Amino acid sequence: MTHYLEFEKPLAEIEGKAEELRALARANEEMDVEDEAAALDQKAADLLKDLYKGLTPWRKCQVARHPDRPHCLDYIEALFSEYTPLAGDRNFADDHAVMGGLARLDDRAVMVIGHEKGNDTKTRIERNFGMARPEGYRKAIRLMDIADRFGLPVITLVDTPGAYPGKGAEERGQSEAIARATEKCLSIGVPLIAVIVGEGGSGGAVAFATANRVAMLEHSIYSVISPEGCASILWKDAEKMREAAEALRLTAQDLSRLGVIDRIIPEPLGGAQRDRVATIANVGKAIGALLDDLSPKDRGALIKDRRKKFLAMGSKGLAA
Repeated sequence: MTHYLEFEKPLAEIEGKAEELRALARANEEMDVEDEAAALDQKAADLLKDLYKGLTPWRKCQVARHPDRPHCLDYIEALFSEYTPLAGDRNFADDHAVMGGLARLDDRAVMVIGHEKGNDTKTRIERNFGMARPEGYRKAIRLMDIADRFGLPVITLVDTPGAYPGKGAEERGQSEAIARATEKCLSIGVPLIAVIVGEGGSGGAVAFATANRVAMLEHSIYSVISPEGCASILWKDAEKMREAAEALRLTAQDLSRLGVIDRIIPEPLGGAQRDRVATIANVGKAIGALLDDLSPKDRGALIKDRRKKFLAMGSKGLAA
């Protein structure tokens, strides 16, 4: 079943009518509705193009959160071979919101780490909707240490509303764990590539995305806070999220102009959810190209490159 976003309702009506016509034709073989259905298909295609031609930041937020977008597990299954998951932080527990392990990307050994949101009610609860607890960040630190020890590039797939703000997480040192993960990203001597595949929310995303190269899918978002959270703080009204989304400059296009990210990965017309296979392939090509660019650099050059990138951040495009 197709999930339509709020602004896609006119599209849902047209595509629904086309499907109703075809369903009637299947029930009554004497009916010939293909010309009418084809006309509706063309009308839907034109409307889809118009809707996605100039998405507002708030609409991009909606697309980035679409439940049918590919998630971390989808990318791992499609792009990586010989994936061997590694679990636990060797301190408290295993966090199912963070997954990671050893794998191969085009016969190149790598460490892949990412947030997993889940794809139905059961898995979303199990994965805590992609919101990691301290043990998730400490697991990521452990996996980055392993990668550094054995000279394996690290690839992170970021898709989280933010770190989990629950009482237990705070008691176990949530902010300290995020800070340590960010510090670990800056200190490892292997290529580190981060891809924002959906939501990149707050420090929970930065802890995985303090990388040599940061790429974003075309309709993903990356911000210090969610638009709803920003609106609640600044305007005391979560309904001001549209204004907040504009002010936060959270789109891939804004962040590219500001020098926060290095590459925008194109999505199929209508968003990643409309063609998951093509989206995953585009992400795989981008990761491969970024790895090729970083692989010749030695340990010292990689660390220097990363630190220089983040110290210079924000100096580009400030007048935009």
